Amino acid sequence: MPTNAFPQRDIVLTTLNARYIHSAFGLRYLQANLHKLQARSVICEYTLESKTEDIAEQLLAHRPKIIGIGVYIWNATQSERLVALLKVLAPEVIIVLGGPEVSYEYKDQAIVNLANHVISGWGELSFYQLVNRLLKGESPGEKVIVGEQPLLSKIKMPYALYNDEDISHRVVYVEASRGCPFKCEFCLSALDKTAWPFDLELFLQEMDDLYRRGARHFKFVDRTFNLKIKNSLRILQFFLDRMDSELFLHFEVIPDHLPEPLKAMIKKFPPASLQFEIGIQTLNTDVQRLISRRQDNEKACENISWIVQNSNAHVHTDLIFGLPGETMLSFADGFNKVVALRPHEIQVGILKRLKGSPIARHTVAYQLKFNPNPPFNILSSNTFSYLQVQDMNRFARYWDLIGNSGHFKISLPLLLNEDPFNNFAKISAALYRRTSRTHKISLLRL
Repeated sequence: MPTNAFPQRDIVLTTLNARYIHSAFGLRYLQANLHKLQARSVICEYTLESKTEDIAEQLLAHRPKIIGIGVYIWNATQSERLVALLKVLAPEVIIVLGGPEVSYEYKDQAIVNLANHVISGWGELSFYQLVNRLLKGESPGEKVIVGEQPLLSKIKMPYALYNDEDISHRVVYVEASRGCPFKCEFCLSALDKTAWPFDLELFLQEMDDLYRRGARHFKFVDRTFNLKIKNSLRILQFFLDRMDSELFLHFEVIPDHLPEPLKAMIKKFPPASLQFEIGIQTLNTDVQRLISRRQDNEKACENISWIVQNSNAHVHTDLIFGLPGETMLSFADGFNKVVALRPHEIQVGILKRLKGSPIARHTVAYQLKFNPNPPFNILSSNTFSYLQVQDMNRFARYWDLIGNSGHFKISLPLLLNEDPFNNFAKISAALYRRTSRTHKISLLRL
């Protein structure tokens, strides 16, 4: 491919998304806040299926001086291979890393050792300051730069950088607030001091521009959309006023905070227009106290049941297996209670040790053993063995294929009967034995 097929750009921003439908929200924030340097930059997005050699070829075809790479738990391995290859092909190009996977515990990371600079934490202001100095030939001195957290009013919103292809074929990520006031130790948001709202009127102007350009799928990344009900109502009314058959909104909400005005607003939305992602994580009160999770379980269950029975919203709930102090018995009890609420989806997640998350403080006391490779999932603890974790991985997979598919609305309750967890665990084990036997037979035939 001739190099003149790509316009020359001094700054190339790139990452590997999990799938094409995802768009790199963080890269758009970085580019939007490059100010006078924005015209000298370009965003290049790839997926986990992209070949490292092809990515490097296309990035270097822009003849960049700086390549900024967003590193996340899902692309850490591929990003390390990419940086290693770039350093062989073009050692003169300055590599700047950012993202949660390199923001904490970075000293022993191979990818950090390969790169020129790392910006930990917030990057909008610090990335601009860094590349501005680098392009002037100045050296910042330090390799790891702690990202400066500016006022949200000083951050330029990135929504104009969604192009027509993004709007037509990809999920449009938006945020009305940033941060989280809660301290759940399995989450990096536990390190936030609070949640900060963007200027609501300015945000809604940006949403109106996106809507006028044809955007109809808005995924809010706010950790606590319903924290401030006044703002939540204003946003929901904004979209309700523009409701059409294609509009779809996705929110992450706090399970135990659903006041009457919000209920009344939710009831106004038609079918297939609203999805709530509701993190239950655990219903074990001892585990909740241990991991600093504040949750009124009775109110949370009551609210989920109300949404399912009284609104058209699609309800996606989350549980996490492997939290310190959780047992198979207590997790089964929590799972059965959530099943009884009849949400449309229950995601059974396996605990991951995110770099920097406070969950690590329980490692010794609860004998937590994590996979040393991404995604750093729990392997065993003092309350469950590796074999039990493997069983739970299979349980989660088959539950997603059967319980979350929406194809077994009549037969699924019959299969689950009075003890959903144990009955489905037996189904999962049977399916695993069957697929394993089929796999072994196919190998013998080879």
